[in-house]
Amino acid sequence: MSRPFLVVLAGGTASGKTTVAKRIVPILDCALITHDRYYRDVAEPRGHNYDAPEALDNDRLVADVKDLLAGRTAHLPVYEFSTHQRQANTEAAPPRPIIIVEGILTLAIPELAALADLRVFVKAPADVRLARRIARDVVERGRDVAGVLDQYLNTVRPMHIAHVQPCQAAAHLILNGETHPDSLVQVLREAIDRRRQNG
Repeated sequence: MSRPFLVVLAGGTASGKTTVAKRIVPILDCALITHDRYYRDVAEPRGHNYDAPEALDNDRLVADVKDLLAGRTAHLPVYEFSTHQRQANTEAAPPRPIIIVEGILTLAIPELAALADLRVFVKAPADVRLARRIARDVVERGRDVAGVLDQYLNTVRPMHIAHVQPCQAAAHLILNGETHPDSLVQVLREAIDRRRQNG
């Protein structure tokens, strides 16, 4: 079996990257690893910086990706967002021909970015991303607007400027997060097909 093809997909909060990743998985039968699985345990979530690279167990993520690239099943962590703790159980992820690793900071991990066959960055204007984040967090996560804005201004925005935005320069492919997700999936699929064919 040939080495799996690794796509590392990054972009700012609410840029559309998760939607694109989830929609392409059933089309290409990919293995999808979300960076959110790798959050470290948080004793006091109030004021915690979830957008700093050190908030996540990146060494374990790289190790799991290397297992999949070597044709071994990876045992992925399960993070419980309601308790801000990692569960004792894991989820088995068998290798697939295509592996997608998705998250805000995935391209900010040098070792992971170096392994990627295709580095993708989804960009969207800050005002669009903020509006989407407010809508998502209020509707889906039961948060109030003031709390979402406070987190955005104190941690999300500065971490985006420091760690996320610079990754765009390293991307092979930049997707416009304001475009309809179906169109983005098609562009990404074509890019994956081209790079796989070209070796």
